[in-house]
Amino acid sequence: MKITYNGKEYEVNQKIKISDLLEKEIEKNEFAVVGAKFNNEYQNLDFEIEEDGTVELIDISQKAGMKIYRRTLVYTLGKVVEELYPNYKLEVNYQLDNAMYCCIEDIEITEEFLNNVKSKMIEFIDANLKIDKIELSRQEAEKFYEKNHTSKGRLQFDLQGNEKIYMYKCGEYCNYFYGELATYTGVTKVFDLKKYSNGFLVRYPSTANPYVLPPYKPTKKLSWALEEYDNIHKILNIDNIYRLNNAIRENRIKDIIMIDEALHEKKIANIADEIAKRKEIKVILIAGPSSSGKTTFAQRLEIQLLLNGLKPVTLSVDNYFVEREQNPKTEDGGYDFECIEAIDVNLLNNHLCKLLNGEEVEIPEFDFKVGTKRYNGKKMKLAEDEIIIMEGIHCLNDKLTSKIPAEQKYKIYISALTVLNMDRYNRISTTDTRLVRRMVRDYQFRGYSAKETIDAWPNVNEGEVKNIFPFQESADSIFNTSLIYELGALKNIAMKLLSEITPKDKEYAEAKRIKDLLRFFEPIPADLIPTNSLIKEFLGGGAFEQ
Repeated sequence: MKITYNGKEYEVNQKIKISDLLEKEIEKNEFAVVGAKFNNEYQNLDFEIEEDGTVELIDISQKAGMKIYRRTLVYTLGKVVEELYPNYKLEVNYQLDNAMYCCIEDIEITEEFLNNVKSKMIEFIDANLKIDKIELSRQEAEKFYEKNHTSKGRLQFDLQGNEKIYMYKCGEYCNYFYGELATYTGVTKVFDLKKYSNGFLVRYPSTANPYVLPPYKPTKKLSWALEEYDNIHKILNIDNIYRLNNAIRENRIKDIIMIDEALHEKKIANIADEIAKRKEIKVILIAGPSSSGKTTFAQRLEIQLLLNGLKPVTLSVDNYFVEREQNPKTEDGGYDFECIEAIDVNLLNNHLCKLLNGEEVEIPEFDFKVGTKRYNGKKMKLAEDEIIIMEGIHCLNDKLTSKIPAEQKYKIYISALTVLNMDRYNRISTTDTRLVRRMVRDYQFRGYSAKETIDAWPNVNEGEVKNIFPFQESADSIFNTSLIYELGALKNIAMKLLSEITPKDKEYAEAKRIKDLLRFFEPIPADLIPTNSLIKEFLGGGAFEQ
């Protein structure tokens, strides 16, 4: 076999593990290597190569590597809890900054518990225990479940036609994790446990500095928004894929959809009521990461504001870009359209101040082809009962509206904060949900392939980390746009698009990872979804389409 790594070709006569083939390269790598890609598919380091191909190593300075780090850390946590407290049921709920929020079902977390667990985790990590990925046939898996009376990895077994069941084994501990784990516990040395709300946080480093734990940043508003939705869906008994699929199979999904949509409507109405109570508010600022559903949210909020006697008018931040020659550039020489310096903040604030003082202004229209503002006679004047709505990536950053008094502004952060989990140990990433939304929307309305969407996604995320996430806690309200059923509704279109990406494409690893997630979902017919639903912004056929 001929195997290529970093431009160097290796010839081997029999199947070989990645860790054995590239042992010296792994040892001398600047950062801990936790996984690999072989022929554009994620693998762990024990993967045995049996054909020609190309290997890429994944370390903890990369996003994919930090995901492996995080999963391995949670795996070690699960092993410790099962050994120290065999009757406790660990639940991995959702991500908060560089931390995972966990709890123990029906158990109040104490400092003694956390100290015991942390000490044992350090012991296991220092011992550098081996984690083996094992493959079971359906017959072997059936015996495993009968013997152990567990639901770990059961989702794989319940998937019709799935002949291979994968588990990770460390000593006597066995569990399923969606995605690769490191082959040894020792790579996860940097972590901490912190009591939080009714549970605790598992804190870990970032890719920017993978050997240092970043300072703890409270995210009370974001946590509250997630916890609220999580609690509601637990009451509805729809907190994981298995229960969602059961609702579909038992023809109960229409009721779940209506309840989820009613929750959205109630939350939007509450925000509108709050704005109406505060008579001094004249500018509503909406921001959120890509594919959060900002367009539909803003339109539904407008309806609720009208019910409160307010007349919303839209002012587009996109018309206030600086002239192209003044636009800052990125390191590679391209134009950086996402930094706040790309906005003509002085002109925007000048116009806002005049509007709030009852004056008339001529609103520019930005010509993106030539990179200049044009004045085409579009005049705007604010009536007594009118209120401005602005939406954009910088709307939570006070630099954008620095001349407007705080009491006249109402800031809303929106995002698809996913609370549906695969099972007790495997959460579904909020980022992955947004990526599926964006793929479907890009194909439906923008003419982009899933390959193009996946290729652009890291840059999109980088802009969000810089320009949106640091300001989310400054919002007056946080609106969770996620819908518990949405991945089932998006599945059929997304799977078709992802299937067009081949192993020859560099985007294949991510495409396969998302496909492997979506295959667990029962599809949901689009005609069950109300036309004013936020998810229609991505599926099409919505009441707010132009």
